[in-house]
Amino acid sequence: MPELRGAVILAAGHGTRMKTALPKVLHPVGGQSMFSWAVALAREVNAALICAVVSDKSGAVGKAAASELGGGAVAVQHPPQGTGDAVKCARDVLDGFEGNVVTLYGDTPLIQAQTIERVFAALDGDVSIAVLGFEAAEPSAYGRLILADDGTLDCIVEAKDANDEQKAVTLCNSGVMAASGDLLFSILDEVTNDNANGEYYLTDVVALARKRGLKVVAVSADEQELMGVNSQEELATAEALFQMRRRSEWLQNGVRLTAPDTVYASWDTHIASGCVIDPFVVFGPGVSLGEGTHVRSFSHLEGAVAEENVAIGPYARLRPGTELGAHAKVGNFVETKKAKIGDGAKISHLSYIGDSIIGADVNIGAGTITCNYDGFDKHTTTIGAGAFVGSNSSLVAPVRVGAGAVIGSGSVITRDVPDDALGVARTRQRDIEGWAETFRTRKKRT
Repeated sequence: MPELRGAVILAAGHGTRMKTALPKVLHPVGGQSMFSWAVALAREVNAALICAVVSDKSGAVGKAAASELGGGAVAVQHPPQGTGDAVKCARDVLDGFEGNVVTLYGDTPLIQAQTIERVFAALDGDVSIAVLGFEAAEPSAYGRLILADDGTLDCIVEAKDANDEQKAVTLCNSGVMAASGDLLFSILDEVTNDNANGEYYLTDVVALARKRGLKVVAVSADEQELMGVNSQEELATAEALFQMRRRSEWLQNGVRLTAPDTVYASWDTHIASGCVIDPFVVFGPGVSLGEGTHVRSFSHLEGAVAEENVAIGPYARLRPGTELGAHAKVGNFVETKKAKIGDGAKISHLSYIGDSIIGADVNIGAGTITCNYDGFDKHTTTIGAGAFVGSNSSLVAPVRVGAGAVIGSGSVITRDVPDDALGVARTRQRDIEGWAETFRTRKKRT
């Protein structure tokens, strides 16, 4: 039976270098906040108990944490006194927890579950503490992982406290650490703030554990995966790395990207094998595409689900609540919102379809609008299977067009149209002989 696991997510940093009102950990990567990435990571490694440590000065982070984890899983650090103190703030939440605990961070969105699994796995046998590290290309600002002669971890030295020999070490600390909860809090009680910053360092746990004769090891991972975000520039780098990772996953799974660098994913974008994504396509959160679906250039999808072999775009805008049946088509300059579009239905160009239920094999002509909003409420348009809606038609909801019905081009439909009927709502054409010539002559005189 696998060991019980818990996680402490440190999210109390102020993030002043972001230079925005939005707290650092609430900035998004792949359409999901960095804090939510940390929560998702903890859940993916089966953490049974998750505690978030937040600052008393960031109500927004506290609310986000309470929303995701429940108010009882949120601890407040006040005043800020370092990472060791932050983890100690989680003691009440983890009181009585009998399992291993990992420390995670609300500003490191790229760590993968398999990496944390390796950290937990390192605790097997006689290892008491495992620390995640990386070989840094530019290690100057990072704490160093100092190894003993036997290859175990001897201590962690913060950059400001390191001597010249220690600064030459390139194996650096990510901040991620795993140990049994009881041991972690027991050692944290011994941590002091006798250092250059006057803070309680989580990193001091390693040296204190060694003094107890306990075995500590370092687990290595890729530097890019462990990057923390402290500025808008670093946020942009994290976003780029996420996009590269997701595109690579799609390509490996049989998705054809004709210009990968121009396609942008969200954290939960699902694209089945056999799909083709043309250049300059953006996926917002909540998109799932079935096999063989083709999304053409300059389309934006969010909250949309498509079955197999659907054609989308170019220049299509699919908004939340859009559901496309198999072999459906949503063409150029078509916008949909909260629309269920049946198998084989076609909305080829220049239309807005909102709050609608469109049956199988319906054809929507160019320029058609479902008029779903009356200034106060949204209303539904229903179009039965096999119906044909002529170009430049307006369907004023709530309204139903029956199965097999035909709507004459240019109609404004305000009443239900029966099955297999022709619905026409426009005035009869009237030609006034000579009017145009008289109009031009009058205008030339003025």
